[in-house]
Amino acid sequence: MANKPRRYFSEHEKDEIWRMWKSGEGLSTIAKSLNSLSPSIYDVLSRNGGVKQIKRQRSSLHLSLAEREEISRSLAQNKSLRMIAKSINKAPSTVSREIARNGGIDNYRACKADKKAWECAKRPKQCKLSLEPALRELVALKLKEFRSPEQIAGWLKLQYPNNENLHVSHETIYKSLYIQTRGVLKKELLKYLRSKPRLRRTKTKVKNQRGYIQDLVSISERPASIEDRAIPGHWEGDLIEGTHASYIATLVERQTRYVCLVKVDSNSTYDVIAQLISHAKTLPSDLYKSLTWDRGTELRAHKKFTQETDVNVYFCDRCFSRQLALIS
Repeated sequence: MANKPRRYFSEHEKDEIWRMWKSGEGLSTIAKSLNSLSPSIYDVLSRNGGVKQIKRQRSSLHLSLAEREEISRSLAQNKSLRMIAKSINKAPSTVSREIARNGGIDNYRACKADKKAWECAKRPKQCKLSLEPALRELVALKLKEFRSPEQIAGWLKLQYPNNENLHVSHETIYKSLYIQTRGVLKKELLKYLRSKPRLRRTKTKVKNQRGYIQDLVSISERPASIEDRAIPGHWEGDLIEGTHASYIATLVERQTRYVCLVKVDSNSTYDVIAQLISHAKTLPSDLYKSLTWDRGTELRAHKKFTQETDVNVYFCDRCFSRQLALIS
């Protein structure tokens, strides 16, 4: 079978690649979900060293181009500043300052004013290493001594406790090494890192880390009708791993104890959810009303399962083991 050709990604697909990468998915998993190849995914991520650049956005508090065009039209119609301010739902003082700094009433032009505002807007904060040459030299020196960025950050705080200009986080050091567009630390310093991954996976808060399941509903919120096993159609499931990376999803109906086995290709949430959806559609809706699962990340995409099947998903509390989840 011929290999899939490399492809170009839309902006939406690129956002999805970065979202999955940040959540902890590997290159092969991301490629499979987008029907692509790992090298194509790597090309997208490697341009910024595996760290997504924050796109510059206009603040909702500032005047938009449409509002500036309304100001320009209203000035041509000799409307007062208060009338203009009311039409765009802004304070008269805001309109007055906008006109004054862009040529006055006679020379105000919306496009020119908008371009000037965008160019004068505050840029993202400059990297501390680019602002502090002494700090940059210290970091480079310690990297050449095979110190890790975490060790360097800690050493700086101990060595210069009263000089915050010489303090820097380890994440800033990593980003300066992996994002060469910053022009701060030379790429050659990468060879001094103890581990040398080709791409940097930014450390994030718990809600974005691998293993976290967003928007889950706890088993404690499961209706009483499910708890007493009085009504059929409520299932409990788990994923079992066999030899040679084989996987089977086990489903147990709570009232009858009827067991279904669903073979899945991998423990990827996309494979597991796809097979569970296919299996759910083979059963009458009256016999599949809810699914209870443990905290396994294979059900991270549980919302897609619910959208496709109209089956509510509940998750066991962390204190429950995988075995207890099936017999609760």
